[in-house]
Amino acid sequence: MSEHTANLGHATVNRIGFGAMQLAGPGVFGPPADPERSRAVLRHAAASGVNHIDTAQIYGPDVVNDLIREALHPYPEGLVLATKVGGARDAQGGWLPDGEPASLQAQVEENLRSLGVERLDLVNLRRFERDLPGADQPALADQLGALMELRDEGKIDMIGISNAHLDTVREAVDLAGVVCVQNAYSILDRTDDAIVDLCRAHGIAFVPFFPLGSAFLAGGGPKRLAADEHVGAVARKHGVTTSQVALAWLLAQYERMLLIPGTASVAHLDENLAVGEIVLDAEDLARLDKVAPAG
Repeated sequence: MSEHTANLGHATVNRIGFGAMQLAGPGVFGPPADPERSRAVLRHAAASGVNHIDTAQIYGPDVVNDLIREALHPYPEGLVLATKVGGARDAQGGWLPDGEPASLQAQVEENLRSLGVERLDLVNLRRFERDLPGADQPALADQLGALMELRDEGKIDMIGISNAHLDTVREAVDLAGVVCVQNAYSILDRTDDAIVDLCRAHGIAFVPFFPLGSAFLAGGGPKRLAADEHVGAVARKHGVTTSQVALAWLLAQYERMLLIPGTASVAHLDENLAVGEIVLDAEDLARLDKVAPAG
């Protein structure tokens, strides 16, 4: 295994994958204006060696999975398609919890149908405990139990956990042997340092979303990165963008940190994939440690 690859459960994937969410229409709702452009991005990703694509039936909904199937089926050998369950969309595109065990199983069936596969490589259980603190949610054991039944039936290969607190991740490891955690994490938001440490201790992959900081931050994550003197200095040293530095910083944190930056542009995709060639030295990392967390 090279420095450019890592284990995702029992699979070996390139550490820079692709998040397909942005291939849907604005707000991840409805179809894109140019579906063929989206399919071209997916084909370019696969041709460039991307073998970890993150998706979900609720992206659109009923849009992104169809684009992936149209662009890439029959799928290249070794491609890991990761999807997630636990949420739904309302008529205006709002995100809603939908995590009852029977619904999770129905969502798995929808993902199987739309992706055109008999088994899903990886299913992440999306929790809403961070979005809706204090709200009633189905018991984690019941949710994981429903997914484990489908794993036993051969409809799911691996299970992960998403948007979860430390105690939830710990319980998911114990109950279901989850292979990855998908939470918000970036140089601007290190709230989940303890969860990264837990993943490191158990050899579990960590897959950060909002890798450039949430777009909901004041000024937006990429704009804050561009304005940061420390990130800017490292970017100038290496002749790269501040966003590329932020992604390279993530790779340097943990050997099983797997990136899934999303884009609807082939040129931007190539820029993201080039991050794997950036080697941050101790001086760079010490300087980047001075970046003030947002919020």
